[in-house]
Amino acid sequence: MATGNAHKAAEVAQLLDGILEIQTLKDIGCTTDIPETGNTFEANAMQKAVYVFENFNKDCFADDSGLVVDALDGAPGIYSARFAGEPKSDAANNEKLLQLLANESNRKAKFVCVIALIFKGEKHLFEGEVQGTIRNSLSGREGFGYDPLFQPDGYAITFAEMDPAEKNAISHRGRAVAKLIEFLKDELK
Repeated sequence: MATGNAHKAAEVAQLLDGILEIQTLKDIGCTTDIPETGNTFEANAMQKAVYVFENFNKDCFADDSGLVVDALDGAPGIYSARFAGEPKSDAANNEKLLQLLANESNRKAKFVCVIALIFKGEKHLFEGEVQGTIRNSLSGREGFGYDPLFQPDGYAITFAEMDPAEKNAISHRGRAVAKLIEFLKDELK
């Protein structure tokens, strides 16, 4: 998995439930901060997967994901991890989001995840999303990123208040990984 994010790798490993052994960038000795210069989740995910495939000769999958907020015209979007600038900071990103939405009544948002897979030299994309709203304040200690602010539709709690299994069952990443798993199960028969 083309990621240096231990939280993402752990989430995906839990979802894969032993179907595959995941190696991260660290595990294969990749210390490069792989550029993400695309202007879509799809382009960035594929860029990371292609980099690993071409430079390490390994089948690979990578995700790009982020928060898309209606009132902010889709921001932070592909810039979710660095919304408040460098260095990356979940706390700073959440603070900036709350400031921008302080006087906003439309708090609709969605999390989007696109997984790019290169398997046996062929490229594949899998997408998942979950609709919800942005809370007025942080709530919960689980998860990472915008999880303490994001309340998925149909729930009275944030992602950060859910146990990991509950979150993974409905999250954008969980939905994209479910499509990836379905594909791999068919291919690995």
